[in-house]
Amino acid sequence: MTRGEAASARADALYSRLKAYEGRAAAAGTGKDPVNEPMIRHWCEAMGDANPAYQGPDAIAPPAMLQAWTMGGLSGHRGRAAAQDELFELLDGAGFTSVVATDCEQEYLRPLRPGDRITFDAVIESVSERKSTKLGTGYFVTTRMNVRAGDELAGTHRFRILKYAPAARTPDGDRPQQPQRQRPQRPQRPRPVINRDNAGFWDGVADHRLLIQRCDGCGTLRFPWLPGCAACGSPDWDTVAASGAGTVFSYVVMHHPSFPAFDPPYAVGLIELAEGVRIVSNVVGVPYDKVRIGMPVELEFLRVDEEWELPVFRGAQGHLDRGAG
Repeated sequence: MTRGEAASARADALYSRLKAYEGRAAAAGTGKDPVNEPMIRHWCEAMGDANPAYQGPDAIAPPAMLQAWTMGGLSGHRGRAAAQDELFELLDGAGFTSVVATDCEQEYLRPLRPGDRITFDAVIESVSERKSTKLGTGYFVTTRMNVRAGDELAGTHRFRILKYAPAARTPDGDRPQQPQRQRPQRPQRPRPVINRDNAGFWDGVADHRLLIQRCDGCGTLRFPWLPGCAACGSPDWDTVAASGAGTVFSYVVMHHPSFPAFDPPYAVGLIELAEGVRIVSNVVGVPYDKVRIGMPVELEFLRVDEEWELPVFRGAQGHLDRGAG
């Protein structure tokens, strides 16, 4: 048997073991709190969603909150099924030690209202064949969660991850997908998805302008860009250029995982612009561990390679020098 044939046989054997986990329970439990108005209010404030359907005595919960009612917090849920841990351990042992979330899908079947008691159960729905991606070679694992209010199915949440071996160190002795000598000195950042709904924003960035949509119907400013107004439903809009001034509304410090073209740790902020809308971007110019909520920031444009610039926000050094936070 050649080396290639041996590697193929090992891969087939591993895939057979992985497929055996399909249909096995991944989690089950009861929501720690019933659907409640305070959590709905916090969610809507964080998302900037003022839809009247989420307010008042007949309020429903925003459908996108479906998974929020199942979360266990820092203490987690008791009775976690072992199958998912076993599956990940099997993949880790085969060299597929890195993980990245790829996408999620939700289906909404019944509105959730304050007072609803939530139960859920999740299964490992599928494990893909071995796939090669730009990040590396690995397997896509999809988990399906059914969320119930009482005895009624309220919605379904599918979450998909890629468990992979980075391209430079594939398992089974395979050669890297790209020889080291052919790699660029610094990997490029991932490119944004540009479509007809957001192309104008990226045109503005190319001209060093941060453009905010403004509804022609009611004048509401909105960001990120959307095809219609969430406040009045109008599809017509124009743009205004942000002044560039803002403050850090919230932030996280990214330590792990590391990806090509990113050098952790670094700060990612939710920036509240002077115009009242919020944008997610990097906070630069100050040490990552000195970023604070309320810190003034100013817009600038960072060239990440010869083709691409991105809007980032520089922390105010004077605020840091005064020992704010």
